[in-house]
Amino acid sequence: MSHTAHIPSHRKPRRSASKLALRAGVAGGVLGTIAVAGAAGPANAEPVTETIEMPTLGSLETAGLASAVAASAEASQQEALDQSLQTQENAALQQAAKEAKTAKAEADRKAAAERAEKAARLKAEQERQEAEERASRDRERTRLVAASASTSSDSSNSSDDNDSSSSSSSSDSGSSAGSSDSETQAPSGSAASIVAFARAQVGDAYVRGGTGPNSWDCSGLVQAAYRQAGIDLPRISSDQSSMGTSVSLSNLQPGDILYWGSRSGSYHVAIYVGGGMYVGAQNTSTGVVERSLDWDTPSGAVRIL
Repeated sequence: MSHTAHIPSHRKPRRSASKLALRAGVAGGVLGTIAVAGAAGPANAEPVTETIEMPTLGSLETAGLASAVAASAEASQQEALDQSLQTQENAALQQAAKEAKTAKAEADRKAAAERAEKAARLKAEQERQEAEERASRDRERTRLVAASASTSSDSSNSSDDNDSSSSSSSSDSGSSAGSSDSETQAPSGSAASIVAFARAQVGDAYVRGGTGPNSWDCSGLVQAAYRQAGIDLPRISSDQSSMGTSVSLSNLQPGDILYWGSRSGSYHVAIYVGGGMYVGAQNTSTGVVERSLDWDTPSGAVRIL
């Protein structure tokens, strides 16, 4: 190892080439100016002493640093502005989503309230119609009872003028009619298919305007039952009761059409199935049922078969 290895160097640190070039350029310019001035002046002129402040390397470095700091500050300012704008945009989006959710909930609530109100109106209307139908049937039943009582009174007065044998004959005839009414009749042929179809629908729902297969109104059920026998009936109850020939309630046969109201203006129809029973689509409360004639006595009947 050299004996000078541990001796610290006394050399000045080497300056960079750019710094040396800058200093040399500045010094050369100054010396050139002085030389030109000396040559142009008179020989006996006193030397002019001029102090020129030379820019130092430190001032140039300070100016660059200030520029860099200013640029950094501007970039930080721009970034802060961008972040503020992004924050405001996110807040606006969240507020819009919240308002949209609130508006949807309010719209759903209003729609549910409207559906409930509509359902209540429909129910009230159905109850009103059923009440009107019951009242109409009660009025028609009262009229028929009064007419029957009047006919019985006329017959009684007429029988007083007859002899006892005629009275006895009339009594026997009445007994025969009564036993005929209570007799269970077995349908056959087309009547059998009509009765079978009608009974098969017992338990189905009543729907105004319904024509099957699982919901009916009164005339829709009658029309479908007769279609099983190859017979086309009108769709409306009043038109159906105007078909065929009129028959008395004491002379009914399975398959006859029962009607309530007047024959040309009936408001309800059903099918007589024998044994004093009928099948009809009554109302929304009962649906399609099989009932006794005594449960709701019809106004009349027609026979089409």
